[in-house]
Amino acid sequence: MRARHVPPRVGDAPVVRRLLIAVVLVIGALFILAPLIVIGVEAFSKGAGAYAAAIAHPDTRSAIFMSVVTALIAVPINTVFGICAAWAITKFDFPLRRLLLIVIEIPFSISPIVAGVCYLFVYGLQGLFGPVLQDAGIKVLFALPGIVLASMFVTAPFVARELIPLMQAQGRDLEEAATSLGASGLRTFFAVTLPNIKWALLYGVVLCNARVMGEFGAVSIVSGNIRGETNTLPLHIELLYHDYQTAGAFAAASILAVLAVFTIVAKVLLERRGAGRVSPAAQATNQVSYNGVKP
Repeated sequence: MRARHVPPRVGDAPVVRRLLIAVVLVIGALFILAPLIVIGVEAFSKGAGAYAAAIAHPDTRSAIFMSVVTALIAVPINTVFGICAAWAITKFDFPLRRLLLIVIEIPFSISPIVAGVCYLFVYGLQGLFGPVLQDAGIKVLFALPGIVLASMFVTAPFVARELIPLMQAQGRDLEEAATSLGASGLRTFFAVTLPNIKWALLYGVVLCNARVMGEFGAVSIVSGNIRGETNTLPLHIELLYHDYQTAGAFAAASILAVLAVFTIVAKVLLERRGAGRVSPAAQATNQVSYNGVKP
């Protein structure tokens, strides 16, 4: 019996493989590596002394402080939200499950600038809660609370999106077994669930923190761009650039570039630990379940 001839796939041709690799390397060098190199070169274009002076400037230190404080508030809150949302979606069946999934996805489908404008209509002086907040002496917009709220909105899905596929693949058997043996909900979470999701959780936290530190659109609307008071690091970089302080702008940008490099390194290390990695069969099952259909 003659063996059936199987034609080679397009991707198996050496020429195609080399061409694809070359295209990826060129695009990566032009659009990813080159900007990082430019940031480093321009940041030190006037010498290490000028670089240190730019970083030590009071406005730059204030912007760094504002970004760090925002991350210290927004990231833990979104981490708790992501854990609770993932737990509810993967461990329980309830009528509004699909609606909760849609709500989690909203920040990915709305422009951050639109989200910032929405906060103006909700918490501004002419907004829904603005007069009540003003009478109570509570300032939300053009202050730290508004910056935190905007940052929380744009980063709300990160932790949940990392945990939901993994927790769906793991199923509910271990938690149900722990509950049947008399373990409370908190003990079940810390003794059973958390050890199984810790790397994916850390993966989501790293991505959430990087996005908070680098968020521009929503924060630019609600912060008021008050130099030295409500400017985060991305907003401060824009102000320096518009003031023709190029070296100072690139010096401040180098901080975000270093953060991006550390985020990539942490991402790679966590992926080696299995964070964010689900088997193909589990991915297919999770996709069905994630779309609101019980597998």
